[in-house]
Amino acid sequence: MSPAPDRYAVLGNPVAHSQSPFIHAEFARQTGQHIEYTRVLCAMDGFADAVRGFAEAGARGCNITMPFKFQAAALAAVVTPRAALAQAANVLRFDAGGWLADNTDGIGLVRDLQRNAGVPLRGQRLLLVGAGGAAAGVLGPLLETQPAELRLVNRTPDKAAALVRRHAALAAAQGVALSAGGLDDAGEAYDVVLNGSTSSLGGLPAPVSARVLKAGTLALDMMYGPAARPFMAWAETHGAVPRDGLGMLVEQAAEAFFLWRGVRPETAAVLQRLHQRLAAA
Repeated sequence: MSPAPDRYAVLGNPVAHSQSPFIHAEFARQTGQHIEYTRVLCAMDGFADAVRGFAEAGARGCNITMPFKFQAAALAAVVTPRAALAQAANVLRFDAGGWLADNTDGIGLVRDLQRNAGVPLRGQRLLLVGAGGAAAGVLGPLLETQPAELRLVNRTPDKAAALVRRHAALAAAQGVALSAGGLDDAGEAYDVVLNGSTSSLGGLPAPVSARVLKAGTLALDMMYGPAARPFMAWAETHGAVPRDGLGMLVEQAAEAFFLWRGVRPETAAVLQRLHQRLAAA
């Protein structure tokens, strides 16, 4: 009798839309890893209990999606530097000596932009919209690519300002002009615009003025599927190059898979299959 597969899951609310089980099944098939990956819907007030129950049932780790990323890091005995800076985690590994929390969102986004989309970030002007768990996870890795400028805007400017203050030392060390503001003070004509807000979940095209775009701006919504379509249509209408968050999703998943299994999967073929899968849905 073959041993039972090692168990993993994505925990969130909502979670039924998540493509993570498909992605990790592809990674496992590609690398010969014996795992099972599922979805776990958490009650809004029951995230910590759901994680503990999953771990106590013998699971090896999990991904965390909205709205629990800020809660996840507090459950771990060891927090990686990038998760500590973000104060948010999207990966937990249930080590016997104490859980480990990490955040792979930022490296996933950077790899998708630079490798999959072919967009250099060094010396560019970047706008990041939103100051929740998604934005917190990507801000540090974006700064490490050394853009010339990164502006962070949010519906609540104070929340954006607090996130910028936490990253000020890193920005200074990388030579990046980092600033914060409200949605009505986003600036204009950026090279890259990244939507990490929840506007897509409400079916809104974009929470900022089209002045942030110029011809050829790469405009990426961190959501994917139907949720990202209004933003992508808005970007295309104004001469920008639209992109959804599928590449980021696959790349952050590959980093999590490596953290769990010690094997780094190839992502290009998996991203292609995922696009085909969603197009056929």
